Amino acid sequence: MTEVQLFSTCLAEEFFPEVGDAAATVLERLRLKVRPLRSAFCCGQVAFNEGFRDEAVALAHCFLSACRPDTPIIVPSGSCSSMIRIFYSDLLAHDETLARKTAAIRPWVYEFSQFIVSVLKVKYVGARFERAVAYHPSCHLMRELRVREEPMTLLSAVNGIRLVEVRDREECCGFGGLFSVKFPEISGAMLEDKLARIRESGAEVVVSNDCGCLMQIGGGLRRAGAEIEVRHLAEILAAR
Repeated sequence: MTEVQLFSTCLAEEFFPEVGDAAATVLERLRLKVRPLRSAFCCGQVAFNEGFRDEAVALAHCFLSACRPDTPIIVPSGSCSSMIRIFYSDLLAHDETLARKTAAIRPWVYEFSQFIVSVLKVKYVGARFERAVAYHPSCHLMRELRVREEPMTLLSAVNGIRLVEVRDREECCGFGGLFSVKFPEISGAMLEDKLARIRESGAEVVVSNDCGCLMQIGGGLRRAGAEIEVRHLAEILAAR
């Protein structure tokens, strides 16, 4: 049985623990042995984005120490996958040992949907989810990892699903990590535009690959009293 390493991410661990469980379920149904990276809590992206490089390096070191460079590392987040694959090379360039570790694991790091569709060549995982679903593509997933079609390929194959189109769906939801804290007025305006388009789509559930987007959109929907739910893609694919 092929083994994979699963990095749940800090947002999932703290706020969406069901995401890691769902991702593991899907991977196990695909006859993979899943090894959770329990000693790697955070990739260090937030610290890196805010200029706290020492703190980011410490978190990156912890992550790299938990990984094996000969086994796929599956990350249910475009944002964290991007940090590891793209930005670690900048963050860790000053440390020869960590730079070597980064280069060794980079080819083994995959975002969840990317791994299933592009590596395993699987489009149908046997899921059933009989709701009206809108897909929200996260910014890092699209713009840095260039993962665009894989999530929709998997969603389109779910039994009973009714996919609805969100106007201008590739526009940002306004989260952006600490961007939403530092620039709340801009973030809030972006979110309002996104929520209006979700409501007009007729969606019952909004699906994304990133917990940050789920937190932003889900919080906005709850505050507005909307009955629209948010789910991670892994949760939909694990549903039966």
